[in-house]
Amino acid sequence: MMRLSTFLAAVVAVLALHAPVRADDYPSKPISIVVSLAAGTGMDVVTRLYSEKLSQALGKPVIVENKPGAATTLAANQVANAPADGYTLVVLTSIALSINPTLYKHLNYDPADFVPISLYVKSPFILSTYPGLPAKTVPEFIKLAKASNPPLTYASIGAGSLQQMSMEFAKKRFGFEATHVPYRSTAQLATDLTAGHVSASFLEAGLSIPLIKDRKLRALAVSASQRLPLLPDVPPFSEASGAPDYEGVSWHMLLMPAKTPRPIADRLHAEMKRIMAAPDMREKIAAVGLIPNDSPSIEEMRDYIASEHVKWGALVKQLGLEGSQ
Repeated sequence: MMRLSTFLAAVVAVLALHAPVRADDYPSKPISIVVSLAAGTGMDVVTRLYSEKLSQALGKPVIVENKPGAATTLAANQVANAPADGYTLVVLTSIALSINPTLYKHLNYDPADFVPISLYVKSPFILSTYPGLPAKTVPEFIKLAKASNPPLTYASIGAGSLQQMSMEFAKKRFGFEATHVPYRSTAQLATDLTAGHVSASFLEAGLSIPLIKDRKLRALAVSASQRLPLLPDVPPFSEASGAPDYEGVSWHMLLMPAKTPRPIADRLHAEMKRIMAAPDMREKIAAVGLIPNDSPSIEEMRDYIASEHVKWGALVKQLGLEGSQ
C-alpha cells in the first residue's frame, strides 16, 4: 500500500507539471541553443556572442550546441521534438522553414512546430562573377545572359539551396537563361568560379568578400535590399536592376517548441530584442558580413515565415524540385 507521504509527493509533482508558468520563475536551470550550422560559421559566431549576454540577463548558463547537417533538418528535428519548457532553443535559417517543407518528401517537423523568438539578422548573398566575364554591372549581366548561346552557367551549393533560389528568382524576374551547376563544397565552388569554369554565383558574404577585395572575383550586387557596410560601393540587386521587389536573403531566427508557455516566449523575445539592438552587437554582426535586423513581434515573425514559405515554396515547385529530397 502506498504510504501517505509518497502519495502526497506524487500529487505535488503532478500539480507542478500543470501549474501556470510565470516569466519570473524562468529559468531555473541551464538553457541550450542548438545551432544548425557548423562551429566557426557566421551563425555560430553571432549565437555565441548573444548567448553570453542572454546568460547574464537570465542568470543561468546558456550553452551552445552545434548540430549541422542534412540542410539544417537535424537541428530542426531535435528541437521540434524537445520538451516545450523553454530550455531547448534552436537557430534556423530560412532554408529550414521556407524551402525544406516543400523540397523534402518526408520531413519530421513543420514550421508550425516552432514559436519564433527573434529574427535578428539577415544573411545576404553577393552576385559574384569571375573578373574576365564581360559584365561589370547587373544590367550588363542580364543583357549578356539574354544574349549568350549556350547560356551562362551559375554555381550553387546544391539543388534547393537559397543560392540556387536567388538566381532562379532573378532568371524568372528578368527573363534570362543560365545553367545551374551544383557543388558539394563551397571551397571547390569558389575555386572554379575564380578560375572562370562557371560564370557567376550568389555567394555568401563571408566567403566572397575576401576574394572580392583580392580582386579574384567581381561583385555586381548584394541580394539584400540594403548595402553591406563591408562593401559600401556594391549596390543592392533591387536597386541595380530597378526591381524593388527583389530580395533573396537567408535569415537567422531563434525559435523554441511551439507549445512553450507564452510567458517564457515573451521573456526571451524581450531579452533578445534588447540585446540585439545594442550598438556594439550590431557592429559585431556587420563585421562578419551579416545585416542586423530589428526583430519584429512574435506574431509578425509568424507571418513572415508563412510569406517566405509561400514565396520560395512556389519556386521550388516551379523548378520541379517538390519532394525531390
